Amino acid sequence: MKVAVITSSDSGYKGERQDLSGPLIQEMVTEAGYVVEKALLLPDDRQMLKEAMTRIADNEEACLILTTGGTGFSQRDCMPEATMDVVERPVPGIPEAIRAYSMTITKRAMLSRAAAGIRKNTLIINLPGSPKAVRESLEYILPELKHGLEILLGETSNCARRE
Repeated sequence: MKVAVITSSDSGYKGERQDLSGPLIQEMVTEAGYVVEKALLLPDDRQMLKEAMTRIADNEEACLILTTGGTGFSQRDCMPEATMDVVERPVPGIPEAIRAYSMTITKRAMLSRAAAGIRKNTLIINLPGSPKAVRESLEYILPELKHGLEILLGETSNCARRE
């Protein structure tokens, strides 16, 4: 399954800060058997983020877009808004699950505004900006994502687990 990774960071885009979270996502999904088709480092610009996600989904460049950064309280943080501009069907359970799990590690997880949703045959998930939080979040959700993506892509229809 193809994955696109989008990092939202003004300072990273300007070359003032190294992006550690985007490469970590790439490493983790590759180890999980996914193929990284695209990795972008963009500024905290709602229109640019929206256009990138739309292009990737509409051109079927990836069935999964994982974003990092831009989910906090800063005036420039706009990844959830850009994501919701793009999605056709929200998937609130994924960021809810990440927040619930992350709350067992730090109460600051309640400050995440992350979103998730589906556009055509692409699932888009906002992850936190810090490498530590990205690792924790992906370790938690990656085992379940494959099944959801198989259903989205019509590769399986049975949601019940056989014991």
